[in-house]
Amino acid sequence: MTAPRVVVAGGHSAGHIEPAMNFADALRRLEPAAEITALGTVRGLDTTLIPARGYPLELIPPVPLPRELNRALLRTPGRLRDSVRAAGAVLDRVRAEVVVGFGGYVAGPAYLAARRRSLPIVIHEANARPGVANRLAARMTAHVFTASPSVRLARATAIGIPLRPAIAGLDRPALRDAARQRFGLRPGGPVLLVTGGSQGARAINAAVSGAAAALRAAGVQVLHITGPRHVVEVPGGDPADPPYVVVPYVEEMRYAYAAADFVICRSGAMTCAELAAVGLPAAYVPLPLRGGEQRLNAEPVVAAGGALLVDNADLDPAWIEATLIPVLTDPERIAAMSARASAAGCPDADVVLAQHVLTAVAERRRFAP
Repeated sequence: MTAPRVVVAGGHSAGHIEPAMNFADALRRLEPAAEITALGTVRGLDTTLIPARGYPLELIPPVPLPRELNRALLRTPGRLRDSVRAAGAVLDRVRAEVVVGFGGYVAGPAYLAARRRSLPIVIHEANARPGVANRLAARMTAHVFTASPSVRLARATAIGIPLRPAIAGLDRPALRDAARQRFGLRPGGPVLLVTGGSQGARAINAAVSGAAAALRAAGVQVLHITGPRHVVEVPGGDPADPPYVVVPYVEEMRYAYAAADFVICRSGAMTCAELAAVGLPAAYVPLPLRGGEQRLNAEPVVAAGGALLVDNADLDPAWIEATLIPVLTDPERIAAMSARASAAGCPDADVVLAQHVLTAVAERRRFAP
């Protein structure tokens, strides 16, 4: 079979780009000769993240679509027409055989351009609440995949979120000692990983750093990733106390995951998927925006017993002391939560999606005139 020609549409935010690139990597592992082209826009992180992963990037005009089907959607026909035309030109130039979309500003025009050319469309929705582009496209295709069964999207199959192999295949126990040494942590004793995502989270930073004395007194080590724009003040302790390590950013999160026993963090879709895949229990603090979407991302693993959920407004040092420390100092509970988190994970979503795409290409070739 000749090399499949695939166009990937998942731009603007890291939440769209990362699973798109992870899928592309998996497709290349299955079919090294695959010709993969990414669609993107000048808005967002497309021009930074996609070329860094080694894929050719074609830019089209952005068309921000409202998340609701309302009058605002009807005011964008001119911009949408131009973007669909530009996406179609790319599909024609690379002789695309399938479009794989992950939502975002570029997905809608790509779906419409593909439909006009009778190309198969494959959709992946990472979020608990689908965006308008994927909701519309789900009516155009039977190839619809989601992060979890709770995602409401027509004709969807839940497969998880495509992750990097370094995360999906992480052996935490094997890397544990080296990871702890890397951050200046002790080999023994529980480690709490604190992170608010790539930019940090002020509420999480304040609550955990405010409970530093209580965490030390309980024998809990802390690896606190503040985010590059945030600074936390942690009172100095006795050299004999468990370490409280503060870093602005971690380039390779697999080491942070391997060092940790428990995480306190936001509940973005990728974060929830990664922690479940590596079997890390967490206390999720959903970002109180966009109608509570992050809460929905965390609910499946919380229901499975692999995580806790705390509202942003309720998170403070007192909650850390009263609720979190008893969990962190109970090895049996952490082990049980780890097993339940792992059972809720889907570490092979990248390969599963790539296989579906190859099947779609093969079917098109079989029935093409």
